[in-house]
Amino acid sequence: MRRSLALLAAALLAGALAVPTASAADGDEGFTIRDPRITESSGLAASRLHPGVYWTHNDSDDGAYLYAVDSATGETVATLTLTGVGRPRDVEAISIGPGDQIYVGDIGDNLGGTWDHVWIYQLPEPEELRDQTVRATQYVVQYSDGARDAESLVVHPKTGRVYIIDKKEQGGHLYEGPAELSASGTNVFKPVAPVADLEATDAAFSPDGEQLVIRSYFGSLAYDWNGGRIKRTGRLGVPSLGQGESVTYTADGTKVMFGNEGAQSSVEPLDAPGASSASSTSPSADGSPASEEKENGGFSAGTGAIAVVVACALLLGLRRLRRRG
Repeated sequence: MRRSLALLAAALLAGALAVPTASAADGDEGFTIRDPRITESSGLAASRLHPGVYWTHNDSDDGAYLYAVDSATGETVATLTLTGVGRPRDVEAISIGPGDQIYVGDIGDNLGGTWDHVWIYQLPEPEELRDQTVRATQYVVQYSDGARDAESLVVHPKTGRVYIIDKKEQGGHLYEGPAELSASGTNVFKPVAPVADLEATDAAFSPDGEQLVIRSYFGSLAYDWNGGRIKRTGRLGVPSLGQGESVTYTADGTKVMFGNEGAQSSVEPLDAPGASSASSTSPSADGSPASEEKENGGFSAGTGAIAVVVACALLLGLRRLRRRG
């Protein structure tokens, strides 16, 4: 019931807010995740060692597994079983940092922020794509201002510093971890910048670390990293329908890939911010983002507005169901 409401709301609002001018010229770079084991893909990361391969994982109730998916076929070409970690609770994000290190964020908390700690797992990306068992390092994470729900974890590709974005209806904050994570103590993450107008479900750094994209169920925002003092540069759409949960840059930085939860879920591209003149992420003359109408591809009243109202109503019902659950 809850998933059906989310999917219907996503379809209605994504149809109203999609930005066709920012889509790739064709769908050749999109793919479908065909592995029947992957029904809740909630994180996505482009491999650094294996061109065209994307790492993903299920949300919960799956175990400590990572899947390498070949974008040319949509088939899983390797399954990693992680050891050295406890049973995951709510795995929501995956990111690749310097030295081809994979970071997995077991950071979700659907109970509204009741767990006093969450976990991050770190492991080397394997040089050979085959089913194998890999030992990971587990880090305990707490927030300086109390427990919270989060679905977005990113690792800066140059510094290796880890960041988390919490998930709130009115927008949350970017949280910065210690310069180096410790496996022997608690790693305290502190808020360093607000992220407004977005209920973040995932985020991704560009390969050069200069851009940050944060997505929600129905849209996404582009930021200049600006040394960690993030500056919003515009609003992107999302090219696919469904419960939007994941985002990553392609390895060459030219596209941003958006994924969804669900069986046989799709992963679809948009031009990366600044990669195309058709992109609508340019700021206005006063330095603020372009108008909502321009950023949303000319969204106006009428059928689009009706879709927004209906989708919001469905989301409200979904959140009430989650609270009761």
